[in-house]
Amino acid sequence: MNTSWKKAVSVLATAGVMASLLVGCASSGDDKKADEGTATQTTGGKAKLTVWSHWGDAELEALKSVAQEWATKTGNEVNVQIDNDKEFQNYSTAARSGKGPDILFGLPHDNLGTFAKAGLLAELPSGEVNQADYVPVAFQGTTVDGKVIAMPISMETYGLYYNTDKVKSVPTTWADFVASAQQNGFMYDINNFYFTYPFIQGYGGYVFKNNAGTYDTNDIGLGNEGAKKGYQLIADMVNKYKFMPADVNGDIAKGKFTSKSTAYYISGPWDVEAVKKAGVNFDIAPLPTLENGQKPKTLVGIQTGIVSTKSQHQKEAWDLLKYISENGSKKFLEAGARIPVVKSQLEDASFKNNKTAVAFANIAANGEPMPNIPSMAAVWTPEGNNLKLITSGKSAPDKAAGDILSQIKEGIATQQ
Repeated sequence: MNTSWKKAVSVLATAGVMASLLVGCASSGDDKKADEGTATQTTGGKAKLTVWSHWGDAELEALKSVAQEWATKTGNEVNVQIDNDKEFQNYSTAARSGKGPDILFGLPHDNLGTFAKAGLLAELPSGEVNQADYVPVAFQGTTVDGKVIAMPISMETYGLYYNTDKVKSVPTTWADFVASAQQNGFMYDINNFYFTYPFIQGYGGYVFKNNAGTYDTNDIGLGNEGAKKGYQLIADMVNKYKFMPADVNGDIAKGKFTSKSTAYYISGPWDVEAVKKAGVNFDIAPLPTLENGQKPKTLVGIQTGIVSTKSQHQKEAWDLLKYISENGSKKFLEAGARIPVVKSQLEDASFKNNKTAVAFANIAANGEPMPNIPSMAAVWTPEGNNLKLITSGKSAPDKAAGDILSQIKEGIATQQ
């Protein structure tokens, strides 16, 4: 898989800067230039669409193949090109000038709010798709301020890898998991908020209150009583249960699992091939139920396709994205282990034969989409820094919770 949310965190950290740049441009009058130019062309009454893809290599070829199927069926033309700009600045610049593509493909959903605020994303027309045909997290992730502004293409999340030679039956309760992990070994990138969030959420923490598709940035749940209990559990994993050192990172944890030194590891589908290559017999399970009886929800990422507000063929562009979403799953699964978001595709025999993909799909379906608003950029650094203080014993969970809350508020204030 070319893009993982784990790797995307470094990009997200720059999103606040990008947001201010984009919003600044939107308010400078660029909207008035909407009809001055676009990459969209028309040939003999048929639309010729341009697609910029952030999926490369085998996935790009799969995308080209599906897009060409649509072109053949509709008589339109489509040109799919690679865009290697990982921070999406090429698109934002081109779109504002009216010279961008009709479609940007492969945009992680947590970037949507930034582009929407800049006025660069067209809204999905009502009735274009039946949202009930998709897993609920799909359109939850592509909705900003109550408006659907992207087509969901695939989803990904993480789960509990376990070595089936060391663990014959994976524990489902926290108490059983602790006992087994102390005996057989467990490590993960504990100071990374992306992976640690479920242990905060499971006790009542949340990032921003989600009111039916609209996030309330004044209601932050990362310093509440539930979050404090979650931070205490995270501290216990290092200092009480001795699962891992405080300075563990993703590479160390992965190395311990692939060398068969530990039996448990938290990660996503992007590590499947490396684990297989290492000769580890493994399976994937949901995170164990916590002591309060709650099943922790992992953060879910949605890969999307968006339509530019500058496109002169928005109808055809949405139709193409709908076709790709509904017909590309087999090729995308083979090319990049992409997990479909359309329910019928998840029930297809060809998908169900992929045991690992099914496990991640089930976990994702019960997960929680990452907030897709620009304020999310103010969360990563305070959480990452304070998680390190918590696990190293340099800050008590209660104090860290207060610090996290105040630092996030300060970060959001600087974005205004």
